[in-house]
Amino acid sequence: MPDAPKHSVSVAAAVIDQDQRVLVLRRRDNGRWEPPGGILELSESIADGLRREVREETGLRIQPETLTGVYKNLPRGIVALVFRCRAAGGALTPTDEADDFRWLHRSQLAAALTPAYAVRLTDALDYTGSASIRTHDGEHVLAGL
Repeated sequence: MPDAPKHSVSVAAAVIDQDQRVLVLRRRDNGRWEPPGGILELSESIADGLRREVREETGLRIQPETLTGVYKNLPRGIVALVFRCRAAGGALTPTDEADDFRWLHRSQLAAALTPAYAVRLTDALDYTGSASIRTHDGEHVLAGL
């Protein structure tokens, strides 16, 4: 079906430290705080794409631990896979994509991030063995299972 709508798949890392804080970055292009991540390339595995995106945006090497959520941006057709991760080396370094970083506690997420991004990180922090599945409009959460 050549005219069928296309979806893209993105990955994001909920990098959580020993104090249960989660890493966020400030994007250079729009000034928003978000978890590190981006669009998968066609030829890479999900885990390799996640590691690449985090390294490119932050300078950190990460170890993915578990899938904590699946999120769909309905207007843009982007399906995001979010993984709970731990840092495994490297150092936070400003990049072409991110100019600042913060480690935030759960209570700080709603004030710093849009609801569509904050929920990804709270879901990762609250993960109990079953991944969350939610839809959003790019900013606000619309539904979840």
